[in-house]
Amino acid sequence: MEQFNLCIIKPNKESYSETFIREHVNRLPGNKKILYGGIFPVYDHNDKYIIKGLFGLLNYLVQKKIFNKQDIKVRTRALANYLQEHTIDVVLAEYGMVGAMVTEACQIANVPLVIHFHGADAYHAETIATYNERYQKAFKYASAIVAVSGDMVEKLKELGAPTNKIILNPYGVDTSKFSIADVASSGINFLAVGRFVEKKSPTSVVRAFDTVVARFPNAHLWMIGDGPLFDITKQFAGNLKLSDKITFTGALSSAEVQVLMQKTRCFVQHSVTASDGDKEGMPNTILEAGASGLAIVSTLHAGIKEAVINGETGYLVPEHDVEGMADHMLKMAGDATLAASIGAKEAAYIRENYDITYRINKLAEILKQAIKENKHA
Repeated sequence: MEQFNLCIIKPNKESYSETFIREHVNRLPGNKKILYGGIFPVYDHNDKYIIKGLFGLLNYLVQKKIFNKQDIKVRTRALANYLQEHTIDVVLAEYGMVGAMVTEACQIANVPLVIHFHGADAYHAETIATYNERYQKAFKYASAIVAVSGDMVEKLKELGAPTNKIILNPYGVDTSKFSIADVASSGINFLAVGRFVEKKSPTSVVRAFDTVVARFPNAHLWMIGDGPLFDITKQFAGNLKLSDKITFTGALSSAEVQVLMQKTRCFVQHSVTASDGDKEGMPNTILEAGASGLAIVSTLHAGIKEAVINGETGYLVPEHDVEGMADHMLKMAGDATLAASIGAKEAAYIRENYDITYRINKLAEILKQAIKENKHA
């Protein structure tokens, strides 16, 4: 297909945790325009309001800020005009809520829509309740609905998405950027990377590590990230007398995380289904750790059980099974050779199945197919 005009609509201008969206922006083909500014885009590719004119902006702000309306015609019309003005061939909506909100504008402009679900947008109970009616309209109009795990495919079917529109395409990582760590020569170092939120259950990781320290006093755990449970988790570690055994770094850059991975024996993540139903999609950190050749100990949760072959390329336990997690961490602590062997198998598996080039190419084909079908409609 000749060059095409792609509009990517995303909630945030920049977010360090949204690696997957950054990869879409940087790697997808096409003449790209990026819109952002919340569940419905407010700003265009030049960081200017998509709503033109003072009267239009005041109209929007009154309806949004004072009346808290979601159906704002001036905003929808402005997006439709933008899509037509820039002859957009296809829209990629990052997150289900975004797709649901921009469906009407895409219909008005006669632009095909591909909705990329990521995690909470498919699982979080309040989000589903809020957007369910809009989801149904979006599912009907969308050319394709992208899921990042087999679990998410099933959830989207449950939500009402047509089976023939759902396409499984997990995230990928640039495996060329990840050197294989010398796990066999590593110290007893564990690494956890992710936001400190309920679905990551950071205190479960600390509890499991507490068992490891009782047997291996020289063990150390790095916990990277921030979030609402950061202070609680740090205090919990202090109560267990682990303050000198756990380093809480806060958020780090990808390059800084890679440096720590090179010193690590085992990557740990205790993902669970949160009380509000929220779940992971496909944790990018799992893929990056695997690409670095780290042994992985995690949970039988969402896309993790697809990215890690339990008992072969890592060890997975049921959600909230802290004792089981600790047992596998103890294996890694006591046998660097085993950890290196497990990590090497995971690195090969990630390179074969989750390389970023393959995953981006597949997403590009989904977008091109949407354009093709729209032209023949």
